[in-house]
Amino acid sequence: MKNSALKGALGALAVVGVALAAKKIAQRKRFMKGIFNEYGIKERSPFGLADKIREMNDEQYQELKGKFKKEFSSRCCKTNDTAEA
Repeated sequence: MKNSALKGALGALAVVGVALAAKKIAQRKRFMKGIFNEYGIKERSPFGLADKIREMNDEQYQELKGKFKKEFSSRCCKTNDTAEA
């Protein structure tokens, strides 16, 4: 009996993990779709994005780079810089 309860709990935990992963994937997909629409990129691939980046001036590139850093930065292991000062 104890084993089946443990398996049920682990199964429920796995379902929650898959749901969270799917939610994160959907968020990132929406972000990328927004970037493609915002910058008028017709080819929805990394190559289309790279071509657009080559056409950008430095200011536009820095803006795009900041958006990517904000969206794809890891939130789990940030250090607190103010504690060191």
